[in-house]
Amino acid sequence: MSGNQASAGHLLRLIRTGTATTRGELQRATGLSRSTVGSRLDQLFAAGWLRTGAGTAGGAAGGGRPSARLEFDTRHAVVLAADLETRHVRAAVLDLGGTVLAERSGPLRVDDGPERVLDQLAEWFAVALDEAGTPASQVCGIGLSVPGPVDWTSGRVVQPPIMPGWDRYPVAERMRQAFAEHTRPSSAAGPRQDPMGPDSATLPVLVENDANVMAYAEQRFGYPDCAAFLLVKVSTGIGAGVVVDGETYRGIDGGAGDIGHIRLHDCPDALCMCGSYGCLAAVASGRALAEQLAAVGVPAGSGTDVREHLAAGRPEAVRLAREAGRRVGEVLVTVVTLLNPGVLMLTGELAGTPFLTGVRELLYQRAMPRTTAHLQVVTARLGDRAGLVGAGAMVVEHLYAPGRADERLTAMSR
Repeated sequence: MSGNQASAGHLLRLIRTGTATTRGELQRATGLSRSTVGSRLDQLFAAGWLRTGAGTAGGAAGGGRPSARLEFDTRHAVVLAADLETRHVRAAVLDLGGTVLAERSGPLRVDDGPERVLDQLAEWFAVALDEAGTPASQVCGIGLSVPGPVDWTSGRVVQPPIMPGWDRYPVAERMRQAFAEHTRPSSAAGPRQDPMGPDSATLPVLVENDANVMAYAEQRFGYPDCAAFLLVKVSTGIGAGVVVDGETYRGIDGGAGDIGHIRLHDCPDALCMCGSYGCLAAVASGRALAEQLAAVGVPAGSGTDVREHLAAGRPEAVRLAREAGRRVGEVLVTVVTLLNPGVLMLTGELAGTPFLTGVRELLYQRAMPRTTAHLQVVTARLGDRAGLVGAGAMVVEHLYAPGRADERLTAMSR
């Protein structure tokens, strides 16, 4: 391994992934001398990023003393994460390993606009930090999951059909400002080693599409060996997240996975929220099913109402959910044929048995047997917390990636 591939940040990655967890293993993996490995580990310990684990590795072949195991210390900082849905928001404090330390949630409409939503979110973050007993100075980043397309490079929501007022709004900048306003009294908590406190303009705020965030979390924590993972979320809208070789696939500007706006040839009169006709979301989303139920006299105003009717076994809801699954399956035949994933996960308000049955019917009926021979069609494992866990993990991976970690270590040493 070359010198620039064996920095302190790279050693941290080897430890975090379990590739090398002792000083000896790090020497063998990197080719660095014992003293150089020791020096770089000293940096990581000084930053508070490492700890010595409870277990030990076996000694050398000659019967040497067992080596202490090195672990990433997930308690040295926290991340804030929020999962924004169309009518409801979850906000949480998580440690760096993804454990939720405190959580707040409640009704909040995304169509109220970014300023109101982000201000309320900052208030909930402050309350959750108090509940977790964690000063705001320990926050190292914020991750936001949103129900719309996101340009990953700029961190801005782009032309979201169900998020009026959010198009290209400076979400990260406003989130930093609102968080600083709601946590300013906690500045008396004392100095921090890591110069990324909440009063700093450098506090990372990462924004990502909800299906991408959920796919990242579900693949990482449930199917880590799956090289091609596809998640489809069916709620107010319909979107997909794709993870290939452990990395989110976003396309060139964040538009990958927006399958809700694939046109169905036989639904020319179905008006979508995007303004077009015949979109899959206009026919098979939670919002669409709510409208269809209301049209036959069943009270329903949202995907949440549809889910409640499904839980109660209401025949009209069951029938419509199964048909919606077939329409989504119609589109997924092409998607699965193109991507050849190992796992297709269905999640969202409609992702129960009737919908799943409909998807399976169309998928296995129309896709080539080879395409589905090794495909698992499953429902979510992380449930309602997938967005929170994924948003938190996204921030951690950003901050502790080798290059970024080295930059932060250099800043701390000044």
